[in-house]
Amino acid sequence: MIGAENLVRALLAGGVEVCFANPGTSEMHFLAALDRVSGMRCVLGLFEGVVTGAADGYARMLDRPACTLLHLGPGLANGLSNLHNAMRAHSPVVNIIGDHATYHRRHDAPLTSDIEGAARPFSHWVRTSENAASAALDGMAAVAAALSAPGRIASLILPADTAWTEVPEERLPPAPLATPRARPADAAIDAAARLLLSSEPTAIVLAGSATRAEALEFAGQIAVKTGAKLLAQTHTARLSRGAGRVPVDRIPYPVDQALAALAGFKNLILVGAKAPVAFFAYPDKPSELSPPGAHIHTLARAEHDIPYALAALAHAVKADKVPVPVGGFEPADRPTGAITPEKLATLIAATLPDHAIVVDESITTGRAFLPLTGAARPHEWLLGTGGSIGYAMPVSIGAAIACPDRKVVTLESDGSGLYMPQALWTQARQNLNILTLIFANRKYQILRNEMQNVGVSNVGPVASALLDIDKPAIDWVGLARSFGVEAFRAETMDELGRRIDAGLAMTGPCLIEVVL
Repeated sequence: MIGAENLVRALLAGGVEVCFANPGTSEMHFLAALDRVSGMRCVLGLFEGVVTGAADGYARMLDRPACTLLHLGPGLANGLSNLHNAMRAHSPVVNIIGDHATYHRRHDAPLTSDIEGAARPFSHWVRTSENAASAALDGMAAVAAALSAPGRIASLILPADTAWTEVPEERLPPAPLATPRARPADAAIDAAARLLLSSEPTAIVLAGSATRAEALEFAGQIAVKTGAKLLAQTHTARLSRGAGRVPVDRIPYPVDQALAALAGFKNLILVGAKAPVAFFAYPDKPSELSPPGAHIHTLARAEHDIPYALAALAHAVKADKVPVPVGGFEPADRPTGAITPEKLATLIAATLPDHAIVVDESITTGRAFLPLTGAARPHEWLLGTGGSIGYAMPVSIGAAIACPDRKVVTLESDGSGLYMPQALWTQARQNLNILTLIFANRKYQILRNEMQNVGVSNVGPVASALLDIDKPAIDWVGLARSFGVEAFRAETMDELGRRIDAGLAMTGPCLIEVVL
């Protein structure tokens, strides 16, 4: 048995059942091991950012890691943007990164690089498996690291000779389990209760597992009892929403809107969240968004047992038996005529299937989507977490593989979608139930808005040419079909409604270009 086979056995024993891969020469023995050791589902991505994004989406839905297979330092580099997002989402991911044979590194071959150095800023745990005898234990350690709260990125570098060297079959240790989440201190719960009972205006800012259905029930009880306002962190990984779910508003992205949403609160209680800050620095605008003089109290950090923390807080304020009013499914009439963001939100709310998974990278087009889709059928809404764009179509792959019985609806802006359109090919190859809406305004509208936000009032012809993507215009229907995905174009709300109905009824992927 070779080292790579022992490593695959270790990954499977640790509960890693899916490998998202873009391999090269250094990983050939790992590929061979995937044939010899059965049980791993292998999914090819044509670009490493698709691979890492898919692992993020898989982890967000199952709270357990898939592994990626990446080719040396440059392959890792191609996947780093979506590893950045996965880190911010607290997604457990195990990266297997091939490297030159240990004795070959000193020759400085063209693909030689400092892989550990490249991996560290985007990983919580990094190790090089220097010999075949240690490969299995290193793999188990990587899985254990990924499963440590609140979910972490583990990067294991596999030199080619570690992979191909013959070793005895190892007896594997017990599979690593997710580490039990620590409970916050009783003092933190008591302090939060005093703030809530003080009659001062208080907001509870939720992120991480606090925005999932179970935790939201406790948060809803607290809000009803005390009058506190529930707010979701702007960039939270997953939000349980729709009929029967406790509603929660999201702190807006634009600084002025965020300041308005937070104005007047004397206390902010953080649950799995950080104190709100602006995404960027802007001239004459604050970086910290909390109201001046507000008291900021951390009830629980992301790695804590957040459902326990909220349940204990509900008990402390005598809210644990308080009924929480939740709405039902209330579809509005389907809009007709010209396409607008508000009409898009209304149509999305009316058509989302039960327990759909929405992956949202709609950027400027979708600013109104969350406030206007709360009365949809129950669903999960996945948001960008790290600000690195091009995540939605890759994340949708992992979500669809994690939850094959649920429809995934991807809301994608055309500029962001062009970062990783190769994801469509993987969707087609795996026949995944994903409906992708491309909002085609033929420009980087968010950057046009940012020019105003940073104080640039006049966009000249040079800057304008760098903010538009209309010459030539991208044919998303042709692009999708070239990757094997059925695709359509819609230029009115009536046409879009018919296309969405057809796309949701299909088995397999479908894309609709929504012309704005």
